[in-house]
Amino acid sequence: MTAATLPPALRTAAVLGLGTVGAALARSLAEAGVRVTGIDPTAPAVPGVTVTTDPGAVAGADLVVEAVPERFELKAELLRRADRLCGPETVFATTTSLSVTKVAAAGGRLPRTVGLHPVGHAPEGGAVEVVTTPVTDPALREYAEQLVRGLGRTPVSSCDRPGFVGLGLLMTYLGGAISLHERRYASRECIDAAMTLGCGLPRGPLAQLDLMGLDTALDTLTGLHELTGEARFLPPPLLLHMVTAGLLGVKSGRGFHHYPAGAVQAPAAAEATVRPVQRVGIIGSGTMAAGIAEVFARSGFDTVLVARTEVRAKTALDRVAGSLERGVKRGKIGAETARAALERLTGAEEFEAVADCDLVIEAVAEELPVKREVFRRLDQVCRPGALLSTTTSSLPVVECAAATSRPESVLGLHFFNPAPVMRLVEVVGTVLTADDALATARQLCTRLGKHPVTISDRAGFIVNSLLFPYLNAAVRLLEEHRATPEQIDTVMTAGCGYPMGPLTLLDAIGLDVSLQIQHSLHDAFRDPSLAPARPLEQLVAVGRLGRKTGRGFHSY
Repeated sequence: MTAATLPPALRTAAVLGLGTVGAALARSLAEAGVRVTGIDPTAPAVPGVTVTTDPGAVAGADLVVEAVPERFELKAELLRRADRLCGPETVFATTTSLSVTKVAAAGGRLPRTVGLHPVGHAPEGGAVEVVTTPVTDPALREYAEQLVRGLGRTPVSSCDRPGFVGLGLLMTYLGGAISLHERRYASRECIDAAMTLGCGLPRGPLAQLDLMGLDTALDTLTGLHELTGEARFLPPPLLLHMVTAGLLGVKSGRGFHHYPAGAVQAPAAAEATVRPVQRVGIIGSGTMAAGIAEVFARSGFDTVLVARTEVRAKTALDRVAGSLERGVKRGKIGAETARAALERLTGAEEFEAVADCDLVIEAVAEELPVKREVFRRLDQVCRPGALLSTTTSSLPVVECAAATSRPESVLGLHFFNPAPVMRLVEVVGTVLTADDALATARQLCTRLGKHPVTISDRAGFIVNSLLFPYLNAAVRLLEEHRATPEQIDTVMTAGCGYPMGPLTLLDAIGLDVSLQIQHSLHDAFRDPSLAPARPLEQLVAVGRLGRKTGRGFHSY
């Protein structure tokens, strides 16, 4: 990076506050050739930066960046002092996650103050939301965007409303993860593994909170809740307790996880006795059913796929054959492995074909009456002791179990699409599922080369219960005309390193499927924030279902 890419008038900068955000910006400015003075009461060392405890060191700077904790009076005091010491051309920037207008007005330089809010912790580069107010000097936005690009980051224009674009989405997601852990629904390891392996995120939500700093997360959620009154921003009590106890994440050596790596972990609980599984049945003929059948056949299990008709069964087997052929061509699997897998796989159209199976997996439409009828029929034909499982991602597993006379042998195995590639499987037990059934499922996942996370039966399990409130909040930003689809997606991909932005992900899942899941979550929890956002319902109504129809939130 060279100084020539920065605004030409930027030669010196003062950064007020050298916490995580301030230190990162100070380093980036110094690496870009700017002479940087960092001002912080603890005077931490920052490579390439002159550090002092004197707030008067802002005098003469071309750029003043405020990056102190989210305490309004502190921000106002420091900016008012800087206003008295700096010339009229000095640009002020605040990293506040709350109201840029309020901070800028209190500092006395409203037209010359811009918000620079880094989003997330992307592994490379990152996004910075550039926030202006109605009275910001028009040239200042261009200056700020050039500055952000000069630091090797992606600028995203945002309006000055609580949460901006990326912050509101990110904190909705992170707050939900804390609540899941607080309710002991899943362990910290399971929550983080579910989101990294299930969604391809660079780090899990609890690990991201540790990196952000739990005190920073608490301040941010508290401020957003005070500004908006929205329940999604109410800090979970667990977060307050951890901050009070000094468990702040990476910077304190302990948060949701222990740092550095190698901290003593609790011993794993002994597994229950497992049931033998050699032959597996798959009910269904869609993409997921074919993918799961391929996974088991490739792993050495005799597998039978049952579809409604002989034609559908053949189509599903052809899909598996095509997938295996592509795997051979790409060098992912050997030709002999593919041939052996196909030999282990057969198709059928009658439920009696799974009578001698040790495990049967239902992968039909995400409609409870349909699934319950499948389980009723399986209960009639399957041998005693056989495990029956559903791949549902949003419906109660216990509803399927209740349709049988063997609820202790019913559980959920939620594979992720594409099943042959994605490593995560959510293993879902109901209040009636036997311990040996869960132990068998976990062992099976390991034999398949998958990572099992064991969770209780509730709508959405881990991934969807965290993912869909975040996706729905992204659609609401469109409904409120807060940002364009491109801006919303960019702030999460460039800012947090997510493989897809939320609207692109909805298009990939299918807007009809997404709407169905959103309705299921809303029906289960009756939380008004889970009601499907209007643009999602409107697009489904006109047949714009995403990638599969060529148009959704984006065009393909």
